[in-house]
Amino acid sequence: MEKTIREQILSYVDADFQKFTAALLPTINNVLGVRLPVLRKLAQDIAKGDWRLYLEIAESEHFEEVMLQGMLIGSVKTDIEEVLSYTAKFVPKIDNWSVCDSFCAGLKITKLHKERVWEFIQPYLFSKKEYEIRFGVVMLLNFYIEEQYMNRVLTLLDQTHREDYYVQMAVAWAISICYIKLPEATMAYLSHNTLDDFTFNKALQKITESYRVDQATKTTIRSMKRKRK
Repeated sequence: MEKTIREQILSYVDADFQKFTAALLPTINNVLGVRLPVLRKLAQDIAKGDWRLYLEIAESEHFEEVMLQGMLIGSVKTDIEEVLSYTAKFVPKIDNWSVCDSFCAGLKITKLHKERVWEFIQPYLFSKKEYEIRFGVVMLLNFYIEEQYMNRVLTLLDQTHREDYYVQMAVAWAISICYIKLPEATMAYLSHNTLDDFTFNKALQKITESYRVDQATKTTIRSMKRKRK
């Protein structure tokens, strides 16, 4: 099976797309150049068969092979505990923002098991590894920015004191989504927080880039920018 799947992946390689994707992923050098809709369709096909066998034997040499595994975990029809078991095995393979963000977005089973997944992601938010933390943060912004969880989400984001670029960018992104969905609570947080200057200013920038924020509010948000020390 693994050989057949790899052959399928290789058959879809696009040299021009490889250059484009590789430029977006400077932390890795194993991009083949296969478009994500192709991998998503392949994951859906594998999910209809012996997907457990594939996950057991799948190789992770190329970016696309890791991406495919993540997409597959999000596509399978099984119980939440088995999904989380495969998730725990998959997260250590994440070494770039693209795999991380795509994987998180695909874990739609989270919507049916909010509290269980909330419990599951907590250790990742306090990890010392850049992409484990990003996994936790992106899970928060995908599934937990709502009134019931808002205070807890903002508290967790405020505790994520890391100088890792892809953690800082994820936290800024999450805060901007918080503002768009629940502006009053987020504005109160922006007035009193312990974020580093880079993350704080990047969050403000992302808020002002949203078409869902009016011009007057954008002016206010811009005025809050901190001067870099």
